[in-house]
Amino acid sequence: MVEASTASYGAKDITVLEGLEAVRKRPGMYIGSTGPAGLHHLVYEVVDNSVDEAMAGHCSRIDISLLPDGSCEVVDDGRGIPVGKHPKFDDLTAAEVVLTVLHAGGKFGGDGYKVSGGLHGVGVSVVNALSSRIEVEIDREGKRHAMSYVDGGQPKDRLSVVGDAPDDRTGTTVRFWPDDTIFDEIEFRAQTLLDRLQMMAFLNRGLEIRFRDHRENTEADYTVFHYEGGISDFVEHVNASKEALFETVGYFEANEEEQEVEIAFQWNTGFNGDGLHSFANGISTGEGGMHEEGFRKSLTNVMNKYCFERGPLKEGKDDRLQGEDIREGLTAIISVRLQEPQFEGQTKGKLGNVSVRSMVEKATNEKLAEWLEENPTEAKLIASKVVSAQRARIAARQARDATRRKSALDGAGLPGKLTDCASTDPEESELYIVEGNSAGGSAKEARDPHNMAILPIRGKILNVERARVDKMLNNTEVLALIQAIGGGFGEEFDSEKLRYHKIVLLCDADVDGAHIRTLLLTFFFRQMRDMVDQGHVYIAQPPLYSTEVGKSKVYLKDDRAKELFEAENPKHSNDFARLKGLGEMDAAELWETTMDPEKRTLLQISVDQAAIADEIFSTLMGESVESRKNFIQSNAKDVRFLDI
Repeated sequence: MVEASTASYGAKDITVLEGLEAVRKRPGMYIGSTGPAGLHHLVYEVVDNSVDEAMAGHCSRIDISLLPDGSCEVVDDGRGIPVGKHPKFDDLTAAEVVLTVLHAGGKFGGDGYKVSGGLHGVGVSVVNALSSRIEVEIDREGKRHAMSYVDGGQPKDRLSVVGDAPDDRTGTTVRFWPDDTIFDEIEFRAQTLLDRLQMMAFLNRGLEIRFRDHRENTEADYTVFHYEGGISDFVEHVNASKEALFETVGYFEANEEEQEVEIAFQWNTGFNGDGLHSFANGISTGEGGMHEEGFRKSLTNVMNKYCFERGPLKEGKDDRLQGEDIREGLTAIISVRLQEPQFEGQTKGKLGNVSVRSMVEKATNEKLAEWLEENPTEAKLIASKVVSAQRARIAARQARDATRRKSALDGAGLPGKLTDCASTDPEESELYIVEGNSAGGSAKEARDPHNMAILPIRGKILNVERARVDKMLNNTEVLALIQAIGGGFGEEFDSEKLRYHKIVLLCDADVDGAHIRTLLLTFFFRQMRDMVDQGHVYIAQPPLYSTEVGKSKVYLKDDRAKELFEAENPKHSNDFARLKGLGEMDAAELWETTMDPEKRTLLQISVDQAAIADEIFSTLMGESVESRKNFIQSNAKDVRFLDI
């Protein structure tokens, strides 16, 4: 691990980059959205500060609590935010600067932190700006200091000493109430926070993170995440719903003066090749980067060398293993820490430090080769697995070539059941994937033929979580999806070739419809991942209810919308009608409720944490019935909030 900073951490280490202007006017620029993702981002901003203290070696436990009054409280046992006067702000303490100036903190040029994950965030000042109230307590130098702000950052109580720190404690407590005039809703979802907090604990070996939800039960115990195995435990967790190829979790690490890498890995018997998850300073790098490049290249070289030297491949006879062969069924976590991370793009999803690539490549070349030598039983199982994947890839290539000859899979031909749109501009074109021929007929009649294409699918498509590519290509519905979308699939998928930039799933709001949606999302996540990451996949949300108001019909999205309508219209006496399935709607009703761009509701699918999504898809669509049952029981109460 990178050594803990021994430098002082005082007011002079708080560097100011810019002011807090416009946060309330344009919150989406700072936290992504004012929906659930943005709301939960506030918690992550506060927790990230505590995690930075842990990475610096000064914090061992973080407590997060959801309280009955709607607030969230985060408590750590770090050093406490500096409370001295800030050198550039004579009238403000360093703690007040941190709360009121955007991007002010100990990570921007001071000596407070050598390694920090908080660089991707925007600081607790934004939490202040987007909260109706925030209270901060700082235990430092034997004293307890406190301050508070209201109405989006207006000072209520300036920082002052309010007593002695109990038991000479050090640390920071932040409690905030999200502003209901900013956010669409201010109710935190416990499971969303638990998933993220658990991942943080995995990535910070030995750090204890505790979470409790006191909103309904004030006596609720903490859920505790504490992993002495760190990312090795993370791999075991992701693979828990899969059948491991062997029990051992491989692990190695390497250190250089200003950077380090940890890698943990384990193969399973599955067929998916997207189980590689990378992080830099605790930040999920969903778009990969130099650390992933180094690992992929070295992994391919090491496994080829092993399989040719130790069998089962023979030089001059067998094809060289491809990366996709080796990554089939592989779950691996790559975690790097470095002093000056270079994140590419606004989302900070890709690591650009070239030095990290060479470090990871060198470490994998040496340490993975050593691991294979020291674990011969596991090494032979891996070799057998990757060679089997190679042969399946060759068979799939032959099947793909045969399919192309028959049906022009490469995009020259389109499935007969597709009713295409007139536009050839992908940016304005939409593909509606409709459950059943009956609903497909209504959708064809209802659509705007200029930019809306319709592809009806029959029944439930193949569960690609349990099938290799050669079997997948023999499935009529899967083949139609690949042909219509136009970007290919798997390792060859190219989002530049997409024929539509909106792929809309239009399924009934019943159990069968939910199953079909899940099968489709599994297919897209596993075989067209970039399309999901780039935000091209949507779920249509037809309303559940309609009612008459005067001479007009009002459509209501769900039970919550119905309750709000009843509260706002207490004298409304008409009976509410539950809308029929899509196949029973006529074209006019389908257009008005679901397809009209002026009125429709589309839910955009996003994958913020790929490792969590990997685990969920494996649990829901994999072989383990017990894991699936436990997942459904644990999340049943939150089903209306469940997001992929």
